[in-house]
Amino acid sequence: MKNSGNKPPALLPLKAKYMTNDIKLLGQHFQVPIQMPKDFFSVILEKGSLSAMRFLTAVNLEHPEMLEKVSRELWMRVWSRDEDITEPQSILAAAEKAGMSTEGARALLEKISTSQMKNQLKETTEAACRYGAFGLPFTVAHLDGQTHMLFGSDRMELLAHLLGEKWMGPVPPAVSARL
Repeated sequence: MKNSGNKPPALLPLKAKYMTNDIKLLGQHFQVPIQMPKDFFSVILEKGSLSAMRFLTAVNLEHPEMLEKVSRELWMRVWSRDEDITEPQSILAAAEKAGMSTEGARALLEKISTSQMKNQLKETTEAACRYGAFGLPFTVAHLDGQTHMLFGSDRMELLAHLLGEKWMGPVPPAVSARL
């Protein structure tokens, strides 16, 4: 957001009001337990998620098979259970709940303050900005020599269209559905 000059929706009163209601509807639609953190400004805007993002960067580099599970658990902590993701013990708890060993999670946590993790996250962020990212979620799809950028969780139907797939909704009836 900083790179693009965008502002978090919660800083704009009308968008903040809209977002509160929208999140409830999205939770129902996608059938996920989502709620605003009680102290949204402190949790999201002041504390932020830098440590968690660096941890996920380390997971991606060293245990990419765990990235989705750890990402989901960190998301659940903030957006479903109103729990912390900034303190080391919170990040460890999320990693362990996602299935990582305590030792493995501790080893990755020790790496989040290294220049390697800081630089990798910075490079990833800069790459997203080069594609035109201005917020999250932001999806980049490379298809048939073209690059498509999609913003928002409500763009899955459009992604399915680009992939030549039928959109089966947020909760597909079959396990074999790709989207």
